[in-house]
Amino acid sequence: MSRCLVVCVLVLSALVAAPAGAAPASRLQVVAKEFTYSLSRPKLKAGPVIIELVNFGEDSHDLRLRRIGGTRTYGVGPVLPGRHADLRVRLQPGRYRLWCSIANHRALGMRATLVVRK
Repeated sequence: MSRCLVVCVLVLSALVAAPAGAAPASRLQVVAKEFTYSLSRPKLKAGPVIIELVNFGEDSHDLRLRRIGGTRTYGVGPVLPGRHADLRVRLQPGRYRLWCSIANHRALGMRATLVVRK
């Protein structure tokens, strides 16, 4: 390896590494089926979160997430049956609504509530 390449790799590693003492991301799995969402847990600690949408259904499903009273909506695009996708966000304390925005899936029951605590 050339010296320049080694230096570049070290610099990039330092930029990507989490700062010392930073809280690790919480994880939440959302399982989608026709026409339900199941959360791996109903509450999370505020901070960085990795939300994994896993589609065990027969149709494509997506995920939308918004804090109640908030205006910003986070989302994962359509996930095909048998596939999964991750959403990395930083969540503030509060109650969040989750739903599938495809067709009428939300009205058919694809919604859930997540509590994020301090």
